[in-house]
Amino acid sequence: MTITLARSHSVYNTKDVESAQERARALKSPELEAFYDNMLALGGDRFVTTPSSTDALDPLYGDCPNFEEVLDDLARYVGLSLAGGAGVNVMPILLLGDPGVGKTHFGKRLAAALGTEFEFISMNALSAGFVITGSSSTWKGAKCGKVAERLVRGKFANPVVLLDEVEKATGSTQSDPMAALYQLLEPETSRAFHDEFIDVDLDASQVFWVLTANSLDGIPPALLSRMAVYEVPAPNAEQAATIAQRVYAGLLRELKLQNMDAELTGKVLDKLSEISPREMRKSLLDGLGYAVAAGRTELLPEDVRVKTDGGKRRIGF
Repeated sequence: MTITLARSHSVYNTKDVESAQERARALKSPELEAFYDNMLALGGDRFVTTPSSTDALDPLYGDCPNFEEVLDDLARYVGLSLAGGAGVNVMPILLLGDPGVGKTHFGKRLAAALGTEFEFISMNALSAGFVITGSSSTWKGAKCGKVAERLVRGKFANPVVLLDEVEKATGSTQSDPMAALYQLLEPETSRAFHDEFIDVDLDASQVFWVLTANSLDGIPPALLSRMAVYEVPAPNAEQAATIAQRVYAGLLRELKLQNMDAELTGKVLDKLSEISPREMRKSLLDGLGYAVAAGRTELLPEDVRVKTDGGKRRIGF
């Protein structure tokens, strides 16, 4: 059995918060003062989690079978952490692959395996860096960025923060969404991360960064040098069958269908291997509806109605 080990880590100094709160009173910013009140109430310490064994990653091999290369490396890093008694020291990882290979799903499952929180930030939706770094407290409607929000309001100093489709980030020269990443992805400089809204340094050095991209185009070389890049392949037929069975088992638990057969037949799995896991869920949900309506406990191939998009196999989460 694997348990999660936790130690305390200081994310910010409450003395610094008190000083910043005094400055906020001079600015007559009730929103900022209230945020500092919350920071003081929560205190500056957060948990840093480490699995008690590399076995914590084992479920991901079955759940995300096409991420074996990434998982092998992460298992070694967890082993190093356990040998030295320190936190998991992993450089930011970039998951490179076609749309839908399961990159976001992998990030969520990784956070669960590490016993920490998960934060999703869509870089494709960013027109500026404010979502990451916050906006100046002197601006109307100003607020902190997602990184500071997670570190302050969350319970952990080492959340998994996933930046999705990083190559699609856009912005102006005044608000480049990539600019903050040069500091945040470096362990040394991330120890004093300064959100534009909060006038207090935050230690973001424990954040587990996962970036995703469909291609390397648009990602500056200086940023790439700060990451370990993994090319994630699409699931093969055998892996797709494993994923389909996992999705099916999850639906049976969710819907409390205890009378349905627990295993899918080979013919059903063959049909499901042609589509993405997201589509698998819908097809299986519909299929279960047909089977239950017919009074059957087994899912038949004709219950599973899939669209193969002209014969092209599509995969993804």
